[in-house]
This record gives sequence, C-alpha cells and structure tokens, in this order.
Amino acid sequence: MLNRVVLVGRITKDPEQKRTQSNTPVVSFTLAVNRQFSNDQGEKQADFIQCVAWSKQAEFMSNYVRKGALLGLEGRIQTRSYETNNGDTRYVTEVVCDSVQILESKRDVAPTQPSYEPEEEDPFISKGKSLATEEDLPF
Repeated sequence: MLNRVVLVGRITKDPEQKRTQSNTPVVSFTLAVNRQFSNDQGEKQADFIQCVAWSKQAEFMSNYVRKGALLGLEGRIQTRSYETNNGDTRYVTEVVCDSVQILESKRDVAPTQPSYEPEEEDPFISKGKSLATEEDLPF
C-alpha cells in the first residue's frame, strides 16, 4: 500500500509554531494549490489543503516561511478525530509533512546579477580571438 502526497502551493498565512505537552514543535497550516482548470467564468480555482509539520520541519517553517511563500512539500494523508468541549466528535484529514521546501517567496524579486569584472587577466574571457570552427574539430 502507498500513501504519498506531493504538493506545490502557497501558504495562506504566517505559520505559528506551537508545542505539544512533551515540548515537540508543531505547525498547522493551509496550502492553497491551484487547480489545472478554470470555472465557467474563466476564473482559476484552488484547493485549500490542511497540513501539519512536526519537529525540525515545524521550526524551519516558523523561522523562514511567510504568508504567500511558494512551498513544495512531501508527506502522507492522515485522518484523526477529537472531541469538542460540548461532546461532538470532529474528524480532520490533513497532510503530515515529511519534507517542506521554499520554492519562492513573495519578497523574492529578480536578483540583480553583480557584474563580473576580473581584477587580473582571466584566461576564460575571450579577447576577440576566434573560436574553433567545425572544420577545426577532430571528430
């Protein structure tokens, strides 16, 4: 049997780290994942998927991930239940993350490439010398 999930989407709000009674870090968050098709009005739609990350992944997310960041994650689907204060049973289906990676963030902009100006003579920079032609190649 196989239970693997791979998602790419944007996180809907800043992750807030909490700790369990045994002091294990945990982060619950929602990932907005675009659908491949549009609705009848031509608007893109998204699924909002509940996810949870534990331990080092949770610490990583609380330190480096912000609302709108594009995340790639891998994990498994898990269903759990709990009782509310008034005795109702609630069921939750979520993705338990094994790996979370930042693919891009909203504050990322196209970085300006520093210009390369060698201090010394660089043997890898062409100085007007002609390159080999096809006839010059031995194969």
